[in-house]
Amino acid sequence: MDIEQNKQNAIAFLDVAFAGDPAKAVELYVGEDYKQHNPAVADGKAGFIEYFSKMAVDYPKKSIEVVRAVGEGDLVALHTHQIWPEDGDEYVTMDFFRFDDLGKIIEHWDAVQLIPDSTANGNPMY
Repeated sequence: MDIEQNKQNAIAFLDVAFAGDPAKAVELYVGEDYKQHNPAVADGKAGFIEYFSKMAVDYPKKSIEVVRAVGEGDLVALHTHQIWPEDGDEYVTMDFFRFDDLGKIIEHWDAVQLIPDSTANGNPMY
């Protein structure tokens, strides 16, 4: 396992999908079988492509910035800042990817939270 390469592949996967080409993201970075754990996205490659194709139409100006990437074994975690200007929403997200031996993504989990205007502790989300 090349953890650094897997981190770069996870980042590129999200960049390509957010840029509006989820089919290309799947072609380049997803393995034979893809298991999805986000409850809003259908399982498998087709489910990911369908979801992000709709997002490309509904939210063409959305963007993502990877704040940090952490890798261990066959897992990569990305801490990201997402902006969906069409709704005026910003999110902090944690995406977890599991990779196969060929460096392809085969499983995905995520947690998504709206960025609040203020926090009880005064600390930022990043």
